[in-house]
Amino acid sequence: MAEFAKRPEVTVTTMGRVHNPTGEGVRAISSQVQAKVLKHATAPGHENTNNDHETKVKEGTAKRNITRKKTADKDSGNYNSAHKKQGGHGKGQWKAEMDPINADDLPIDEDDPIYDPAEDSDKYILTSIDTDADKRGYDQTTAKAVYGPMLTMQEFKFQLLECLKEYFDSCDTDEVIRTLEELRCQEFHSEIPKKAISLALDKGPRERELISRLLTCLHPTPLSMDEMEAGFVALLDSLDDLTTDVPDAHTMVASFLARAVVDEVLSPAFLSEQNNERPGDTVIEKAVNLLSREHCNARLERVWGPGDGRPVAELKVGMDQLLQEYLMSRELDEAARCVKELECRHFHHELIKRGTKAAMEVDGVKAPDDPSALSNLDAMAALFAFLVRNAIVSEYQVKKGVARVHQILDDITLDVPMAPKLLASFEAMLAEQDNGKSYPVPEDEATPAVLDIKDDGEQHA
Repeated sequence: MAEFAKRPEVTVTTMGRVHNPTGEGVRAISSQVQAKVLKHATAPGHENTNNDHETKVKEGTAKRNITRKKTADKDSGNYNSAHKKQGGHGKGQWKAEMDPINADDLPIDEDDPIYDPAEDSDKYILTSIDTDADKRGYDQTTAKAVYGPMLTMQEFKFQLLECLKEYFDSCDTDEVIRTLEELRCQEFHSEIPKKAISLALDKGPRERELISRLLTCLHPTPLSMDEMEAGFVALLDSLDDLTTDVPDAHTMVASFLARAVVDEVLSPAFLSEQNNERPGDTVIEKAVNLLSREHCNARLERVWGPGDGRPVAELKVGMDQLLQEYLMSRELDEAARCVKELECRHFHHELIKRGTKAAMEVDGVKAPDDPSALSNLDAMAALFAFLVRNAIVSEYQVKKGVARVHQILDDITLDVPMAPKLLASFEAMLAEQDNGKSYPVPEDEATPAVLDIKDDGEQHA
C-alpha cells in the first residue's frame, strides 16, 4: 500500500498536522486560543447556549461578495442566463460580429446591376410608413417636403379675401372650393366663415345671399361641422369690433346664424350651447326669435330682401308691394329704404314705369271733379323727386321709365281712358317737383327699339 494511503483523514480535530501525519503530541487547538475563548465565554453579559463554534461570514469579505453575485439574481427573480459565460470564456460567439453597428459602410459601385441612385443621394427624407402622413407638398426653394399648412395665417387670409372678391363677381362656388383645396391649409378653414360674413356685412343683400349660399356649398366638405362652428364662434367673439364699422352688425349676424341653421350648416344645438355660454346675448336671442316665427324656413330663405339676386319676376313683385305700401302710408323715408334694398340700379326704370302705371290706374277711376282725383300721381311724383334728390335713382332712369310708359300708353288706355291726360299731368308734376326741370322722352327711348328687360335679368336691345 502506498505511503499516502496510510495517512489518516484530515479533519477539524487533526488540522495543523501537516508536518506531523501521526498527530502525536500536537493539540488541534492551542492552549492560548482555548484560554481566550474561555475568557470571552465567561465574560459578564455574554450568554452562549451553543458551545459549538459557529463559523460566520463577515459582511464585505470576498466570500460574501461571491455569494451575492451568484444568488442575487436568482433570489429576486431577475436572473438572466444571457450573461453566463457558457464555457470557453465567451469564445466562439458571434455577438460583436453580427452587430450592425460594427458593420463597415461598403462603397456603392455605380456599375453594380442593383445600383440605386436614390441610395447614393443625400436628398431624401425619412418619413413614417403611415399612409395618412400629413405631407402637403414639396418646396422647390428649400428642396424639402412641406408638412402642415402651405401658407401662414396672414397669407391665407389674403388669398381668401381675393377669392371672395372674385366670387362676388363670378358667383361660382366650385371655383371657391377648388381654390381652397389648392391652398392646402386645413388648419385655417375655421377662418373662412368669419372672413366671409365680415366681408359681406359691408356689402349689399346680393353679396350676403351669395355668402349664405357659399357656406351651404362648403359644408360638409371642405368645411366640417366643427370648423363651421368654430368660425361662427370666432365671429361672435369679434362682434364688438365689427359693430364699430357696421352699426347693424348684430341684426345681420343673427340673420346669418338663423339662415345657417335652416340650411343645415349649423345644428340647432349650437344656438342652445351658445345661449348657455353667452346668457343675454342679443345676437343669439334674435336668431332664436327668427327661427321661432311661423313659416320660418320660407322667410329665412328670403331674409336678405328682394335685392339678393333673385330672378327679375320676383324683383317685379317686390316693386309692386313697395309701391302699394307707399300709396297707403305716404312715407318717403321708408319707401326710399326699400328701394335701396332692391340693389338694382340698372332696373330702376321698371320701378318708375310700374309706379306711374299704378297711380294712373287708381286716379283714373275717380271723377274729374273729385278733389283727390290726382292725389296718387302727385304722391308718386313726390317719391320719384325725393329719390332723385337723395341720389338713390338717377335722372336717366326716371326719363327711361317715363319713356316706357309712353310705349305702353295704348294698352293702358284700354283700361284707363283718361291715361293720356293723366300722363301729361304726371310729367308736369315731375317738372314742378324738380324746380321746373322737364323730363322729355329720350330720343333713343321714343322708338320701339327700347331696351327690353327679360325675365332672366339681362338687357336685350
